[in-house]
Amino acid sequence: MINQIEKIDVSRETYTDLETFQNMVLEWNNKFNLISKSSAEDIWNRHILDSLQLLKFINDKAENLYDFGSGAGFPGMVLAIAIKDIFPNLKVSLMESIRKKTTFLNEVKTNLNLDVDIYNERVENLKLPKADIITSRAMASLEKLLNYAYPFCKKETELLFLKGKTWEDEIKTALNKWKFDYEAFESITDKDGKILFIKNIRRK
Repeated sequence: MINQIEKIDVSRETYTDLETFQNMVLEWNNKFNLISKSSAEDIWNRHILDSLQLLKFINDKAENLYDFGSGAGFPGMVLAIAIKDIFPNLKVSLMESIRKKTTFLNEVKTNLNLDVDIYNERVENLKLPKADIITSRAMASLEKLLNYAYPFCKKETELLFLKGKTWEDEIKTALNKWKFDYEAFESITDKDGKILFIKNIRRK
C-alpha cells in the first residue's frame, strides 16, 4: 500500500490520516452499511486510491472544491485529507443528502481536525458561491451531474468525475443537451474506468 501511495506523493502524516479514515469507514460500516461488503474487502484500492488519483488534476490556484454525493467520503473526504498540506488555501465542501453518512463525515472531520464544510442536503437545494472545482463519484449519470453542477459553475470551473465502463455512452447522452470540453484519462484502479476532466459547460 505504501508504494502505491508514494506514487501519488503524499506525506507520511497524510498517509497515517488516510489509514485512520479507512479504519473509521470499516468500523462504521458494520452498523451503517456505508460501502458494500465486497468493496470493503479492498477498500484501499477500490475507494481510497481511486479517490486520491484526482490529486494530480487539482489546480493549485483553486480556492474552493465541491464534492457532490460524498457518501462515505469518496472522493471528497479523501481529497480533504490529502490536500491540507499540498493546497492549504483550497476549501473542500462535501454534499450528501443521507443523514447517517453526514453524521459519519462529521465524525471524521472532528477526529482528524479537518477544515471542511459538510452539507446534509440535496445538491440542487443548496445556494452557494460558484466553485473552482467540482468532483463526484458514483452519484449520477453525466447528464444529471452537469445539471447539478451548472448553477455552481463559472467559466473557469473544472469538473472531475470518476466514471466506469459506460463513460462513452454517458458522454454521448450528455452532448444531446450540453456543450462542453472534455478529456478522458485512464483510471489507475479500474481498467474500464476513466477520469473525466470537463470544462466550459454550457446549455445547447
